Amino acid sequence: MSHDCGELIMNAPVSPVINKTVVSTAHATSRLTPSAPESSAKRLPTPAELRQRISLSDPLSEQIARQRHAVQQILSGHDDRLLVVVGPCSVHDPDAALEYADRLAALSEEISERILPVMRVYVEKPRTTVGWKGLAYDPGLDGSGDMPRGLALSRELMHAVTTRGLPVATELLQPMLAPYVDDLLSWVAIGARTTESQLHRELASDLSAAVGFKNATSGDVQVAIDAMSAAAHPHQRFAVDPQGYPIVQQTAGNPHTHVVLRGGHGEPNYQAQHVRAATTALRNAGQNPRLMVDCSHANARKDHRRQSEVMLDVLAQRQAGEANLVALMLESHLFEGKQPLKPGAMRYGVSVTDACVGWETTEHLLKTAAERLA
Repeated sequence: MSHDCGELIMNAPVSPVINKTVVSTAHATSRLTPSAPESSAKRLPTPAELRQRISLSDPLSEQIARQRHAVQQILSGHDDRLLVVVGPCSVHDPDAALEYADRLAALSEEISERILPVMRVYVEKPRTTVGWKGLAYDPGLDGSGDMPRGLALSRELMHAVTTRGLPVATELLQPMLAPYVDDLLSWVAIGARTTESQLHRELASDLSAAVGFKNATSGDVQVAIDAMSAAAHPHQRFAVDPQGYPIVQQTAGNPHTHVVLRGGHGEPNYQAQHVRAATTALRNAGQNPRLMVDCSHANARKDHRRQSEVMLDVLAQRQAGEANLVALMLESHLFEGKQPLKPGAMRYGVSVTDACVGWETTEHLLKTAAERLA
């Protein structure tokens, strides 16, 4: 079966949804003020429409429930495996993402006694200013903003990764995107720029998957601890239902949240003294003291090659008895580095956002972790 994005390869059946017009794409124009530039609006499929067209079978839903539970058991200290959220900084090429998924699924079988890999399928990209916002917003990589196709392709890809037996992780940046994909997720990130946002804390309180709050870009960990406290409580939040109608959603609160240490202002915070300070602050706040370390971003001083150094340091801390280091995040792709976004002249399997380590390095690091934690 052919697709607009290129054929989604390997083993999993894929839906023809991305080839179909899900809803009318008729535009409406408006002027907010007489001097404002003209804006336009395009109707999107509702969450229910996409969930129906790219649906979960009962066995797949049960698999995701088991994977969520496994993640939560690690984060609560009831499973001594290491949780590793690993994959591309952001997905721009579904074919390359699925090749990566096949490799990770095969490796996962080898290391599953000591490591639980969860694949990053990040379809939204937070920007400091402007730039490509991710597969969900601009699947054509050309600024055309074909979100109906982007949403369908995002769900399609997560579904295909799940059918390979892998748990799926993503960052939820736009709260209104969550109902399109949240039934497929085993772990969710709230990013450094949004951890302090009330909307994202309320969203986290409504999710069934575990949620990691990153410390602020300044390095402030207290912001993430406060987010955990907020997300643990029930809230009434503005949301849309599966049919796309605005609703007031009563959330249950999410007990499965944790802090992600990602460094700040170019300085790392993964070393032993930072870990001790974070766990002490978490205990003082009555929160889960178990941590994930993001091996990229400021912890790697924005040099993807230093991710290996960070990961090996965290493993050494684990071996020395630091039981609260239960998870790692690694930005990894088929090939090392990054490339500028130039449609039609792209290198296969290379990131278009943050630079990543390549597959060979990824495989070596994960096997090393499994051996050292045996």
